[in-house]
Amino acid sequence: MKPLLIRGGRIIDPSQNMDEIANLLITEGKISHLGREKTPPQSGYDVLEAQGLIVCPGFIDLHCHLRDPGYEEKETIASGTQAAARGGFTTVCCMPNTSPPLDNQPTVDYVKSKAEAEGVILVLPIGCITKGRRGEELAEMGELASSGVIGLSDDSSPVVNSRLMRQALDYSRAFGLPIIDHCEDMALTEGGQMNEGIISTKLGLQGIPAAAEEAALARDLALAELTGAKLHIAHVSTEGSIGLIRCAKEKGIRVSAEVTPHHLTLTEERAIGYDTNAKVNPPLRTIKDIEALIGGLNDNVIDIIATDHAPHTEADKLCEFALAEFGISGFETALGSLMSLVHDGKLNLYTLIAKLTYEPAKILGDKYQKLGTIALGSPADVTIFDPDKEWVVDTKDFASKGKNTPLNGSVLKGKVMATIFRGKLVCQDNSLKIETLG
Repeated sequence: MKPLLIRGGRIIDPSQNMDEIANLLITEGKISHLGREKTPPQSGYDVLEAQGLIVCPGFIDLHCHLRDPGYEEKETIASGTQAAARGGFTTVCCMPNTSPPLDNQPTVDYVKSKAEAEGVILVLPIGCITKGRRGEELAEMGELASSGVIGLSDDSSPVVNSRLMRQALDYSRAFGLPIIDHCEDMALTEGGQMNEGIISTKLGLQGIPAAAEEAALARDLALAELTGAKLHIAHVSTEGSIGLIRCAKEKGIRVSAEVTPHHLTLTEERAIGYDTNAKVNPPLRTIKDIEALIGGLNDNVIDIIATDHAPHTEADKLCEFALAEFGISGFETALGSLMSLVHDGKLNLYTLIAKLTYEPAKILGDKYQKLGTIALGSPADVTIFDPDKEWVVDTKDFASKGKNTPLNGSVLKGKVMATIFRGKLVCQDNSLKIETLG
């Protein structure tokens, strides 16, 4: 690879407390120069002029679904990583609700080898808490830990048995892995289709109450306190959950939390008209919940932003609301959605980038300390975006097989212009030109 000089961009790297106009040089897949001073004379440069653009560490997504193995009609590792790259992500962590599920080393090895062969970015698998995600018997956590999973989760099949959940937390602490928790009291959500409230009543759809998330969260925070284990809360969606997590952190419980772009920007009103693309679990909530979630981001009750990218086929969504699958395809619209919070003055740009880069890298731990940074010598995982570029979401242009988003046809402001993984340009907007010097 030729050295690549990214010249004159606004470089924001929270890992280095950096926010300034500067140049960045990539040589042999690593960051070799960073700063305002001129780069050393050298022929054969490729030059990317980045004036007016943001240059930052590659985004890290701690929660996505790549569907492979078993559901390749929804997504493959190849299509999913291409979609992620278009969204500015250079590292994604994939959930284990595949077929077969990622509850043993061979299945984890399959994902890792497939990602190495067909993926365009880094894929880090998440292993199961229980065998088959059935909630009956713990998976072999030692085997999963040695296979390289970054956490343990049964995702949309939360562990109902409190005793088993306590055991899972105990064992996970021994292996230094977080339990990634989908908080849902299944008895309260059975048959639910959207947020419980006035709109669900008007639409005649069975509701999913906020209490379903909060009750399960309260139990698992208590168990995390009891065991001293790491607990990571997936896709927080309610005001009440923010209060519970805040109290837990104040007590010193080892808990981190994430929120999705759709829960930060879309309300339950998107379901009006029975738009199945707005059907997601946990459901889109109220404007009051959104305000609490944004507040949680700003005061660090919520540590990171994760997409929960959940691609589905057209058939999965082109049906009556009650029969439609839960999930939103989120990689390619994440930045544009989130930038609306910046443009509206609800979140500053530096905080947004921190929640997509440095903070998720911290949750991944010391083994991945070179992610989420563009410090000298680190792997050249870089995202370049135009914070003011407007574009129209057209799912026909998605790299993801999943076209299921309620944002189709929407105008978003903020667009990824280039994604670089290990020094290789894996995504480039057609309007962005690269020239060769010398």
